[in-house]
Amino acid sequence: MSAPVIFSTITTASSHRFGHAVLNNSAALNALTLPMIDLLDPQLKAWAQDDSIAGVVLSAAGDKAFCAGGDVVNLHHASKRVNAGVVPPEAEAFFEREYRLDYRIHTYPKPILCWAHGIVMGGGVGLMMGASHRVVSPNARIAMPEIHIGLYPDVAGTWFLHRMPAHTGLFLALTGAIINAGDALIGDWADAVVPHEQFSNVLQAITNTHWQLNPNTDGEKLSALLRQFEVEAPTPLLHTHAEKIDAVMNPDSLTKIDIELRALQQSDVAWLAKAAQAYANGSPTSAALSFELMKHHAGADLADVLRLEYQAAVGCCAHPDFPEGVRALLVDKDKAPRWNPANLGDVSDEIIRDILKPRFQKTHPLADLGQ
Repeated sequence: MSAPVIFSTITTASSHRFGHAVLNNSAALNALTLPMIDLLDPQLKAWAQDDSIAGVVLSAAGDKAFCAGGDVVNLHHASKRVNAGVVPPEAEAFFEREYRLDYRIHTYPKPILCWAHGIVMGGGVGLMMGASHRVVSPNARIAMPEIHIGLYPDVAGTWFLHRMPAHTGLFLALTGAIINAGDALIGDWADAVVPHEQFSNVLQAITNTHWQLNPNTDGEKLSALLRQFEVEAPTPLLHTHAEKIDAVMNPDSLTKIDIELRALQQSDVAWLAKAAQAYANGSPTSAALSFELMKHHAGADLADVLRLEYQAAVGCCAHPDFPEGVRALLVDKDKAPRWNPANLGDVSDEIIRDILKPRFQKTHPLADLGQ
């Protein structure tokens, strides 16, 4: 059986090298597993410290997906092996190490080209967002769909969604709506739109380039290189309707948003109606948690965001909606989750406080981030 992440290096015209990491789980749409994380993070650290490495390429096997998200099915099964309300150790390990990997990418000292083709969702967005050079394919389908499984937009999602214009990020958090490459450019989720068929040509161009081991200069060179392959982005979905979305997204009241989003199910714009219906069918607790975290993370430091997101993520594993949502969508696939509570009005402040409370002994597992 081949390794879940394949590593190699590309020797360039200047004799400097680029590291190349390939997510290698195409049968599962490259869903991010803990073994993949445990391979990626130390290799990225080693490349960062290697004076012969000028930059890194992160891509994925297969033609369908860069990464469809984290391996939540494994976390669902882990939750079933412990008593109700108990966080499985697999969840503590997964979220701690996933967030460490995301933070490393966000703070990487060398250029990272993330080649995000096809499906890019959840944990896949987390890998992409921190890269210095983010390429999406014209057919990209991008989303933070955690409300469908009783989770919330983690991997720093509550941080980068908050920074999007006209409350469009809050709309994505509450609906899990799928956006396209045009939206990714406008929302600062991507830097270039390049057809997936050009990937081998981009790698060859990297090979033919003289790099200088200067992050700023090499970053500019990589940007210029990518511009040679760019194509026009598709007409955006989210941002075409930004004015309507902004009118619905009342930043002061989730109760008012709930009313407006449910009414939006009758929209004559199919994409908006589908997004609103997804919200109506999603976890009310996830909606309330997402709303609270996005308010909390206005202007927050990334390391602090990930620390609170860790508490929220393991807290969700102790709450019934996460295992139930994964069961309904990905295990039994009946798409009929039984949310508890079933209505937004029954999601109390006490429930949200319980999800967010520290569940670790003494030092926070991510205390050293940003130190």
